[in-house]
Amino acid sequence: MNLGIETETLEFKRSTGELKEAMHSICAILNKHQCGELYFGVKADGKVIGQIVTEETLREVSHKIKNYIEPRIYPEINKVVLDGRDCIHVKFSGNQIPYFAYNVARIRVADEDLVMSREAMTELLLNSGSGGNRWENLISNKTIEDVDRELLKKYIAHAHDVGRIAITYTDRKNVLNQLELTE
Repeated sequence: MNLGIETETLEFKRSTGELKEAMHSICAILNKHQCGELYFGVKADGKVIGQIVTEETLREVSHKIKNYIEPRIYPEINKVVLDGRDCIHVKFSGNQIPYFAYNVARIRVADEDLVMSREAMTELLLNSGSGGNRWENLISNKTIEDVDRELLKKYIAHAHDVGRIAITYTDRKNVLNQLELTE
């Protein structure tokens, strides 16, 4: 059986003897795609070769991920039988980019895990907020009616008086729309 070729979201490792390299791959995939899969017991060309899989082996994979990838992720780690051979399948996801493995950030390019450049890291950090990771971009469960009218009036008047904003208070909905605080 052949699983095909490695991609930007799919990685193969011959065995858990390549755990450190696997951590780099998981990190790189997360930083670019926020989800992916990894198989232990599969050659780089996709040929299933299998490996010995015990509870201890699965626990070792889990511990490496927990101890060496930051921020933490909680992947699905399962023993699977492919073509009659035991393998380990790791399915992972996370949106708290950037991710680091062994304190190094990597990025996936084709089937390679490249050390992230300073410029790429800066861009990733600046753009990570637009994906909803920054608290100020999260949508509140509050409605316009929940906003204290008098407090908003006071805020707008003060901000206008000190030259921080050009708008004046009309009504809650209009002011919140002008401040781009409604969704």
